Amino acid sequence: MITSVLVANRGEIACRIFRTCREWGIRTVAVYSDADENALHARVADTAVRLPGAAPSATYLDGDLIVKAAVAAGADAVHPGYGFLSENAGFARAVLDAGLVWIGPPPEAIEAMASKTRAKELMGLAPLGEVTEADLPVLVKAAAGGGGRGMRIVRRLEELDGALQSARAEAASAFGDGAVFVEPYIEHGRHVEVQILADTHGTVWALGTRDCSLQRRHQKVVEESPAPGLSEELTHELHTLAVRAARAVDYVGAGTVEFLVAGDQAHFLEMNTRLQVEHPVTEAVFGLDLVAEQIRVAEGHALAADPPRARGHAIEARLYAEDPARDWAPQTGTLHRFAVPDGVRLDTGFTDGDEIGVHYDPMLAKLVAHAPTRAAAVRKLAGALERATLHGPVTNRDLLVRSLRHEEFTTARMDTGFYDRHLTDLTEPAPDPHAPLAAALADAHGRSRFGGWRNLPYQPQIKRYVMAGEEIEVRYRHTRAGLEAEGVRIVHADAALVVLEVDGVRRNFEVAGYGDEIHVNATRLTALPRFPDPTTQHAPGSLLAPMPGTVVRVAEGLTAGAAVRAGEPLLWLEAMKMQHKISAPVTGTLSALHAVPGQQVEVGALLAVVEEDQ
Repeated sequence: MITSVLVANRGEIACRIFRTCREWGIRTVAVYSDADENALHARVADTAVRLPGAAPSATYLDGDLIVKAAVAAGADAVHPGYGFLSENAGFARAVLDAGLVWIGPPPEAIEAMASKTRAKELMGLAPLGEVTEADLPVLVKAAAGGGGRGMRIVRRLEELDGALQSARAEAASAFGDGAVFVEPYIEHGRHVEVQILADTHGTVWALGTRDCSLQRRHQKVVEESPAPGLSEELTHELHTLAVRAARAVDYVGAGTVEFLVAGDQAHFLEMNTRLQVEHPVTEAVFGLDLVAEQIRVAEGHALAADPPRARGHAIEARLYAEDPARDWAPQTGTLHRFAVPDGVRLDTGFTDGDEIGVHYDPMLAKLVAHAPTRAAAVRKLAGALERATLHGPVTNRDLLVRSLRHEEFTTARMDTGFYDRHLTDLTEPAPDPHAPLAAALADAHGRSRFGGWRNLPYQPQIKRYVMAGEEIEVRYRHTRAGLEAEGVRIVHADAALVVLEVDGVRRNFEVAGYGDEIHVNATRLTALPRFPDPTTQHAPGSLLAPMPGTVVRVAEGLTAGAAVRAGEPLLWLEAMKMQHKISAPVTGTLSALHAVPGQQVEVGALLAVVEEDQ
């Protein structure tokens, strides 16, 4: 019987596994990098072991170090979570060789399916060899790992070499394996998958279907179960293929078989030999704890002959610290306050006051809603996201709410091209126009109504903010009767709550300030100083780092004085396990190049300057 589990992972999934372990009376052991010294997963575990360093390659991807940590902490089992070493057969063998229980599939099954090229061969498929114009578009894909890393869509042959190079670099950084392959890219397909669970006694469950079509950069954003709109025949075919794949490799434990569905045709993508990020929607629909089932299977217990019956519908949304309007740029900083309404499930690795850094995936949390019908689950999740308190870096919260309420999603007509078609509309700024005034009134609370101008008590007070990238100026007055502003009636104003009445409608504005960062309900503002700092000005054509990260590559032969074309890639930054391309904003001359490979840069750092041709 398992008494102590080390989770060879971090963040949200480590916290989620610890939760089940606590319910089962199992001791928990965390591992943490130097960057994660104060992370939630390291704080909530019964025991934690430091992995010196910050880079994934030196910490969470070092299997020998993690096995030593498990032995030193007295753990008798290891759970890999997802990502990192979760699909590494060598790590699974090292765990078993150390006399520990491996809460996952046999190394041989991982080996057979971990390489997507070998998995396709096993299913009677093969990747493309020499790519021709007739094969386009194609998808460059990492042979190991997942999560959208090491993937690139190629629509023009001249882009193939660059896509291969960047995909290899990203895959090597994320998974320790730079192997990639090329396969046809199916436009407008749906990403549908089947959760499987198998024991050591020959039973394999197919636990319904999930639709994961809403994706950015080939990484899932919204997932649901069951996949809507599938015929009974297609659902049966997907279940049959998933079970066949599991039996082909003598699979044990939890896994997922993924397909691209176009019409009534199912195209096998891959088998993930691990727990998926989106496993909570299956748990909600089938009333299961998949982590608990993994532990039971690892202990040798048999599954029932048939799985539980599915009930209702569940939807999960991944909340990321990123800005969808700026090419999904990851965001860093302090998560000052984070709370969600009751009635939805929250899986997270963060809590109030935690720092969001640059080293790992920018996912903050997963919110899951379960209801009797799909429409009810969609409404429940959208409402919870809208009312969530999120004070800190920019997130994709507004995008998620709009996505869930988009007609194409509510009518289940979405596919993997959803964001390609709708991202511009979904990220159109729609801040609350009264938020700046509420912020100014909250800031004015408690001040003398005469301020510094005692002989001019009614002189307008002016505050300036940046809201949705636009500078906003608001005015209000201190009067003998209190605060006044044009066009509204100020019902109440204190440092935390402002109540305004506009055209007979009263609204509450909750205000929280963290230095220059102000949050008014769901609107984020930046307070501007009264007099701008002239030292922050940059020359036209300046390329500034959109996020903190590491310069991993500069375009070959690029030097100051070179002629560049608008849109030409100049350098690449790596942040939160993803590479981000920085391109020339205009056609002209590269007058300055400050970035060098390996350089750590902060957000706003000057990387290069391009002078536009006149």
